[in-house]
Amino acid sequence: MTEAGFLMLGVAAGVLSGLFGIGGGIVMVPSLIVIFGFSLLDANATSLAAMLLPVGALGVWAYYKAGLVNIKESLWISAGLFAGSFLGGELAVTINEALLAKIYAGILIYVALSYFNLPALFQKKKDKPIQSVNQVSKPVWAFILVGFGAGIFAGLFGKGGGLIIVPALIGIFHYDARAAAATSLAALQLPVGLPGVVIYANEGHLHWLAAALIASGIVIGSLFGSKISVKLSSVFFKKVYAAFLLIVAVYMVFKYV
Repeated sequence: MTEAGFLMLGVAAGVLSGLFGIGGGIVMVPSLIVIFGFSLLDANATSLAAMLLPVGALGVWAYYKAGLVNIKESLWISAGLFAGSFLGGELAVTINEALLAKIYAGILIYVALSYFNLPALFQKKKDKPIQSVNQVSKPVWAFILVGFGAGIFAGLFGKGGGLIIVPALIGIFHYDARAAAATSLAALQLPVGLPGVVIYANEGHLHWLAAALIASGIVIGSLFGSKISVKLSSVFFKKVYAAFLLIVAVYMVFKYV
């Protein structure tokens, strides 16, 4: 039953990964803690390990066929992710777990509120068409820096880093929400979390069997998530994403209060 539970968790994480370009760690970590009784650091390690292989490749392919992936810029983000993951992992094993959870919840709330764009709720606006990612032109170092910050976040919280990448691509680089999710998911397909996984494993926090089963589920779920995302309007996509972040943030606050 436990093995089947890990597989089902992977499918759920994969759907969210394909839908929001976040790697799936945001659902894996809380679920491993609440349902399977993992400690925060054990959950972080297992989540990162589950995302080492290109488990979201099918989702990336669906996005790519829709013209939403910028391969070149996703590779620069991946380079930053790899470097940042090492630093994040080193910090995570030295910080108090309750403090780590509260910092994480605060970040989620900030990002969610920015996505809701509350003043716009009282105005009627037409959804913007999909922006071609080929028209986005920014210096290479900017994408590497975004990846580095996302890598630190990933190493600290066991997430793929998409929670940092997606808002940055939308807010700073003016990506369409779906193009941001697509490019973020593509950046997460390389083993960018390996440095963090090694650090966690050396500290005895990694559960390899759970990670492997979850990874198998992600492969399936990410394809479905990406197909759903392509069909959503950009405005509705951002609102659903924001609501999702708030729910997780509230949970983390009450879990470690």
